[in-house]
Amino acid sequence: MKKILIVFFTLSASIIFGQEIAKKNTKILSERKHEIKIGAIKLLAGPIFEGTYEYIYSKDFTFGSSILVDFQNENVWDENFSLTPFARFYFQESKEYGAKGFFVEGFAKLALGKNELYSEINSNYESEKFTAGALGLSLGKKWINHSGFVFESLIGFGRSIGNTNNSPDVFFRGDLSIGYRF
Repeated sequence: MKKILIVFFTLSASIIFGQEIAKKNTKILSERKHEIKIGAIKLLAGPIFEGTYEYIYSKDFTFGSSILVDFQNENVWDENFSLTPFARFYFQESKEYGAKGFFVEGFAKLALGKNELYSEINSNYESEKFTAGALGLSLGKKWINHSGFVFESLIGFGRSIGNTNNSPDVFFRGDLSIGYRF
C-alpha cells in the first residue's frame, strides 16, 4: 500500500509540475512580438522568394512588410521585385497568444517587373518593363503552436494606381507561409 501511495504522489507531483511549465511557455509566447515567415508555394514553384516580417502591436492588430524577389525572369510571374507593407486586424475570440486566427489585411505594393503586352503593330507579344504601385485587401488565417511556429494562408488582390500603362491592372497576393514568432 505504501508503494502505491508513493507512486501516486510522485505521478501527481510530476503532472502538476508539467502544467506549470506549460503555463510558463504560454506566457512567454504571448510576450513575443516579432514574426518572420517564408512563402512556401512560390519558393517551391518559382523559384520566387517572399519573406515577411510582422510586428505584433496588440492582440488584434499587427503591421509589417513583405519582400518578393523572382530569381527566374522567364516564368509567368509578372513581378521581379516587390515591397509590400501591410496592416492586419485579427478576429479571434481566444486571445491566449494574440495575433492568430482569421484576419483582414490592407496593403500597399511597390512592384517592378516585366509584363507581356500584345502589340497590334507586330501581331505578337512584347515584354515591357514596369514600375507600379497598388492598393489592396487580403483575407487569411494564421495558426501558431506552443513553440512559436507559425503557419499562415493568405489570398488577396490589389489594384494598380497611377499612370501605369505597362503594369498589370490587378496584382495577386497570396501564399502558404511557414515561420516563427520570437
